[in-house]
Amino acid sequence: MTQRKYFGTDGIRGRVGEFPITPEFVLKLGWAMGRVLGAKPGSRVVVGKDTRISGYMFESALEAGLSAAGVDTLLVGPMPTPAVAYLTRAFRAQAGIVISASHNPYYDNGVKFFSAEGKKLPDEIELAIEAELEKTLITVAPDKLGKAARIDDAVGRYVEFCKGSIPADMSLKGLKIVVDCANGASYHIAPKVFAELGAEVITLFNEPDGLNINEACGATNVTVLQQTVLAEKADLGVALDGDGDRVIMIDHLGEKIDGDQILFIIVRQRQAIGKLVGGVVGTLMSNLGMEVALRELNIPFERANVGDRYVMERLEKLGWQYGGESSGHVICLNRTTTGAGIVAALQVLTVMQQTEQDLHSLQQHMPMYPQVMINVEVKDKSVLTNNAQINAAVGEAEKILGERGRVLLRPSGTEPVVRVMVEGEELATIEAVAKTLSDVVRSVV
Repeated sequence: MTQRKYFGTDGIRGRVGEFPITPEFVLKLGWAMGRVLGAKPGSRVVVGKDTRISGYMFESALEAGLSAAGVDTLLVGPMPTPAVAYLTRAFRAQAGIVISASHNPYYDNGVKFFSAEGKKLPDEIELAIEAELEKTLITVAPDKLGKAARIDDAVGRYVEFCKGSIPADMSLKGLKIVVDCANGASYHIAPKVFAELGAEVITLFNEPDGLNINEACGATNVTVLQQTVLAEKADLGVALDGDGDRVIMIDHLGEKIDGDQILFIIVRQRQAIGKLVGGVVGTLMSNLGMEVALRELNIPFERANVGDRYVMERLEKLGWQYGGESSGHVICLNRTTTGAGIVAALQVLTVMQQTEQDLHSLQQHMPMYPQVMINVEVKDKSVLTNNAQINAAVGEAEKILGERGRVLLRPSGTEPVVRVMVEGEELATIEAVAKTLSDVVRSVV
């Protein structure tokens, strides 16, 4: 496949003010996107953003670029990434664009795209956009310029969509839920969804100021949420990330329920009521406990590369509906077209109601195997390719662990390190195996 110059696994991302996350580049990116769409009469794109201060600048740049290409823009303001995917379909737009760096700090930002179907763009479209970026920006004739309109009821539309993802007769009355909005794109949506369904809602981190997105809060840091669930004697907690596509949950005892556990809870119940289609797609980092628990239920399981894009590709190829990552991306294709934190949390609440079990009881059906990760600094990450010494060490480690353990050596996509991950039933064993393996990698490099 042709190497991408700008696009990563989830759009284009980086530090604000440093190429390519500059207003000049983003303006041209909007133009290139418009060109690829063909700028047919009536072409329009939904543009949403999270709560970073730089979102104002990049929203204006995208709008200008799309207009120069003759494409109309529908501005929806701060909205979760999955909301933009939904609204793209609802408005029959040709594409959706989200200005967000997801769980990263405020000084990063990025641009990611959805197709007219509300799915990640196919490779050929991304490559076509990159080809246009190499050309000189030419503005269409003045009478063909694109217009912009602001959609005032976008929040209400997505709130109703989320509520519609659970049975119509289901109420959350009697539940006390703490919701951590990460000072991000869900701040004005998530509390409404749970409250309108009848829950008593205690909201945390829902006062974004442009700089506090993901700061010691949200799906990447649930400490305050855990403390609040215990202090308020709440039934559970829900933590979203900055753009609302990830979710981590907290049970009434303050224990963290990650993406693997959330996925398992949903899938186990779908099988129990006879509505599970196919199996489950996880990633190379998915906990072995989920694989073992699914095997015991005779539910097929496959691992994709790390990244929700790869999970989605595998799901579509297999015709399955459920997949995700331990980080909290949970994809329910029978409900929506992408990872959606609020929707995934609502599916868990549905299981709680159907089974009359609390979240703590539900998570106990899947054992979490301990994982040990050691990062080994390397100059050349290709050291893992066909190295006899490393291969022999991995083989020896796999013999020690047997079927109840797993070894993964993976070069980082963003740092000059090789990640040595060992997983198994006994912590002492996997710690020893991980140390031995990392020592071998270190000696080779």
